[in-house]
Amino acid sequence: MNRYPPKSRYLFLGDYVDRGQHSVETICLLFAYKLKFPDSIFLLRGNHEDSQLNRVYGSTDECKRKYNMKVWKTFVDCFNYMPVAAMISYNVFCCHGGLSPDLLKISQVDLIRRPCPIPEEGLTCNLLWADPEKNISGASWIFPADVAERFCRENDIDLVCRAHQVVEDGYEFFANRKLITVFLHPITTSSLMDVLECF
Repeated sequence: MNRYPPKSRYLFLGDYVDRGQHSVETICLLFAYKLKFPDSIFLLRGNHEDSQLNRVYGSTDECKRKYNMKVWKTFVDCFNYMPVAAMISYNVFCCHGGLSPDLLKISQVDLIRRPCPIPEEGLTCNLLWADPEKNISGASWIFPADVAERFCRENDIDLVCRAHQVVEDGYEFFANRKLITVFLHPITTSSLMDVLECF
């Protein structure tokens, strides 16, 4: 771990923009890495990779201030093509938000058509916005522990990995360790690396 691509592969779980004053630089760096190392860098869409939220949380204004609206519209076009879920080693399902009552089989994710804006409800919305029962944001479906456990059992996977919320120590397990929420920043990164070594 902690090696540069292509020696290591990296999966990012979204929300690259609207997080401070350097959204443009952050997304440009990640897109550049994806272009240079397409088999080593994987970028999932988060709920903030959305034109409506960008207007509210500042990355639209940041982009207009530093460049122009054409650049921002290009970012939005890219966001609409980003995948919303990924698998790690066939046993860890990853998304930005959480599970959905519409998601019974992982293969359903392959049927999500792109490009698409983020809908207000349904599978794509939940994969970007849903929260486990104890972390209620109110924007999407709230799923109890048994839903995560059943999803893992019925899809023969070990874990659902999500982001979307700040959690102490950079990670928090839920549903008898069948779901993990991760939130990385410099203070929490080392403790999360200890957890990931278990998988």
